[in-house]
Amino acid sequence: MKDLNIYHKIAALLSLTLLSLQSFGQQDPQFTQYMYNMSIINPAYATAEEGILNLGGLYRSQWVGIEGAPKTGTFFAHTPINEKIEMGISFTNDNIGDVVNENNIYADFAYVLPVGIESKISFGLKAGVTLFDTNFDGFILQSGGTNTDVAFDENISRAFPNLGIGAFFFANNYYLGLSAPNMLSTKHLEDQNGIKATGVENVHYFLTGGYVFDINQNLKLKPAFMARGVKGAPLALDVTANVLIDERIEAGLGYRLGDAMSALINFRVTPELRIGYAYDYTTTNLGDFNSGSHEIFILFDVDLFGFKNGYDRSPRFF
Repeated sequence: MKDLNIYHKIAALLSLTLLSLQSFGQQDPQFTQYMYNMSIINPAYATAEEGILNLGGLYRSQWVGIEGAPKTGTFFAHTPINEKIEMGISFTNDNIGDVVNENNIYADFAYVLPVGIESKISFGLKAGVTLFDTNFDGFILQSGGTNTDVAFDENISRAFPNLGIGAFFFANNYYLGLSAPNMLSTKHLEDQNGIKATGVENVHYFLTGGYVFDINQNLKLKPAFMARGVKGAPLALDVTANVLIDERIEAGLGYRLGDAMSALINFRVTPELRIGYAYDYTTTNLGDFNSGSHEIFILFDVDLFGFKNGYDRSPRFF
């Protein structure tokens, strides 16, 4: 009986999700620590030094306490090939209740050009595949009857090719990015028997930016923002303000317009390793049914040839 109740809850969550897909267009996974997960949303992200391999991973557990709530994991790796070319890979797994499972696997290419004494602009391309799978086995949506919702009639397993583009303007203390990581719209669920039950992934557009203000030698202020737009849905806006102390400890607050407030903290454990955590407090009515969202990330820089020297390297602010 307990498992049956879980199925009911997950089915209700998925029904709401599918309804939102039909009405407003699908939203890509969201991240509070977006400034440290930039490769996932912008293939032009290119801030590594030559000879350095940047590795990053992030895990997000959203709406903790709700059965079937989304869980998202990402990974990226990128490194310069020469002064103008940077290449990498990026991966995202988005899971809803072990029922809907989506994997995005991409290769990233960025071409970097100097546009000033310290600033550069990068143009990027993503190419890869989206693997979309559902498992509705065991779902019972009506008491004493058969399932009449065509969206849950059968399991789905499909692969969609996809492309993404981006531009990234940056220097050591600021960046501004514009990207569309999934350019090809895809339809996951088809119309059946005249009943519209669709899950469409529309093109998402991201505008990101950040700046590092030197308060004094040991204290820096790091405001950042991410705006996300998709056809048929309201504009999503995240803003954060972090303080960096001694280039070792960073903490701050964030706000997602009309959705959540956040607290963020991260530590530079070693010259090569940074770890961070963020907590989101839901400000909508959904907050009555969950205890918030949790997010952790890890960044690791690998010196491929042993030429760099720990803390003597240029600090990585984003």
